[in-house]
Amino acid sequence: MRPTGFGGILLHSGDAEYEAARAVFNAMVDRKPAMIARCESAADVQAAVRYGVENELELAVRSGGHAVTGAGVSDSGLVLDLRRMNRVQIDPYARLARVGGGATWRDLDRAGQRYCLLTTGGRASSAGVAGVALGGGSGWLERKLGLTSDALISVELVTADGRLLIADETKNTELFWALHGGGGNFGVATALTFRLSQVVTTTLALLVWPLAAGPSVVRAYRDLLEGAPEELGGGVVFLTAPPARFVPESLQGQPAVLAIAVYAGEVDETREAFARMFALAPEGQFVAELPYADLQVALDSPSGFRNYCSAEPLREFPDPAVLAFCDRAREMITPSPSQQVVLPWGGAVRRGAGDWPQPYRDAAWVAHPFGAWTDPCADAQAIRWVRDVCADLEPWSTGHVCPNFIGYEGQDRVIAGFGAANYDRLARVKCEYDPENAFHLNQNIEPGWRS
Repeated sequence: MRPTGFGGILLHSGDAEYEAARAVFNAMVDRKPAMIARCESAADVQAAVRYGVENELELAVRSGGHAVTGAGVSDSGLVLDLRRMNRVQIDPYARLARVGGGATWRDLDRAGQRYCLLTTGGRASSAGVAGVALGGGSGWLERKLGLTSDALISVELVTADGRLLIADETKNTELFWALHGGGGNFGVATALTFRLSQVVTTTLALLVWPLAAGPSVVRAYRDLLEGAPEELGGGVVFLTAPPARFVPESLQGQPAVLAIAVYAGEVDETREAFARMFALAPEGQFVAELPYADLQVALDSPSGFRNYCSAEPLREFPDPAVLAFCDRAREMITPSPSQQVVLPWGGAVRRGAGDWPQPYRDAAWVAHPFGAWTDPCADAQAIRWVRDVCADLEPWSTGHVCPNFIGYEGQDRVIAGFGAANYDRLARVKCEYDPENAFHLNQNIEPGWRS
């Protein structure tokens, strides 16, 4: 049966495009929805939501499909596939972008590149803009520009009863607050408007060493970032060294440590800001000015792998924490696309603390183990490694959680992502816009919860 008023394309099991349409980024997720609604307009989304709610179908919302939980697809339910709604409109004079609910970061970054306009983007260009932004949104230039949600000035949203609302600073203001970190709990974002920043030049530097250099590299990076300009972002990553031209053949395919500089400025400025890392004599290096849109795809995570990840925001990163972090990297599956990352925060991220339901923003660092592998027999090993990285760092944790960085780890961790007071306030918003919890395949906020 076709939803009344739906003008898009419906896919069912057996249709030629069904199998490809149900696949998401995490290959561990293998769900078979009853129907996939390829929406082409907000009216299509309204029609599909009404149909799903009336027929008691579990709703999943699909944009980029990067959620490690597989939130973009449901078993025997209805998938709202927004990927055809990916139009990006840039107003270069007002420095605004109106972004369709199905757009990816590649769509937004390419559209803004013509004018050197951008906002903090997800670190995977194929991730959906909506999912990243509504969950808070972390990216390479966040120390300079803040989180993605800081630039969010308006959301067009379809609620569980099929209404189309605008949430901004003057309309549905409590919902607007909730959409700055509360994720997909309140409806389907069919369009988002962002304030853009002009960044004319961006530089990428990648420095690589053997695994054994890890402690000295991480300590040097930590000490450097304590006084670094906010234009400098990046991180330190343990990984399998790629077969890239800048990586010595002896290191390719081997466990290694990579220091990343993403700088809002020119090469010479980057070299000066990152001088302490160059002084450690990396065995391979890449340094170049790149258009921001090209920089954003340079470090993409590949799709088609089994995934599991988590994160621990850290109030400090002393030497014992550095050693624990580096020691655990030896247990990462290699060779594989897995990464054990530590990201510097502070700057504009910390300055925005308290404005939105994001208590984790006062962290100085975020440790983020991200497992990506192919063999199902390695599932237990990869998951144990991810959990052990975070457990090792608990003594230095802020106690909060970055919801966009983790899979589902229990309701206590969801609450820790917002703090009890914020969660209580979010639950009241949930009661108003989705009292039956139709949108629950996310870091779920339960309607009616009270601390």
